[in-house]
Amino acid sequence: MVSEKKKQIIISKEDAVFWMNKNGDWYNEHGKFEHPKIIRYFNASIKKDKAGYYVHQETSDYNEKVYFPYEDTAFFVIDVKVNENIILILNNSETIKFSPEHLFTRDDALYLQTPEHRIKFKDSALLKISKFMEESDGHLLFKIKDKNYQIPCKDDL
Repeated sequence: MVSEKKKQIIISKEDAVFWMNKNGDWYNEHGKFEHPKIIRYFNASIKKDKAGYYVHQETSDYNEKVYFPYEDTAFFVIDVKVNENIILILNNSETIKFSPEHLFTRDDALYLQTPEHRIKFKDSALLKISKFMEESDGHLLFKIKDKNYQIPCKDDL
C-alpha cells in the first residue's frame, strides 16, 4: 500500500483573515470572535516555528499553517493554580511551572519571558497572582516562600 504525502497549505500572515489583539482576543473582518468553542479551538491550535506564530490544522488530506498577525504576543496566562507550586495555564491549554525571576512589566501589563515565548497575563490571571505582589520604594516585588523578586519594568522596549 502506497502512502500519499499530505498536502501542505501555508498561508502568510499578510493573507490571514483573522488576527489577535493585544488582549489575546481573536478577530476577523466581522469583528471579535464570540463563540467560546471557536476561541478555544484557535487558542489550542497556536504553534510557533522559525517563521513565527501560526494556527495549525490537520486533516486526513492536508496540514495547514496559517501565520497570523498579533499586536503584542500570541501566548497569555489565562489562569493560575496555587498549591505547593504555582502553575500557569496558557491560552493554548499548556501549563508551565511559574518562575518569578522571569517576570517583567511593560505598559502596565505583567509578562513572563520564557526561552520560547513572551507571555502576557490576562486580567483574570493577574488578579489571582496579585496576592503575591506588593510595591515597595517604587519597585514592584513578587513575594513567595520568604523570597522577594523585584519585577523589572521594561517600558523602554
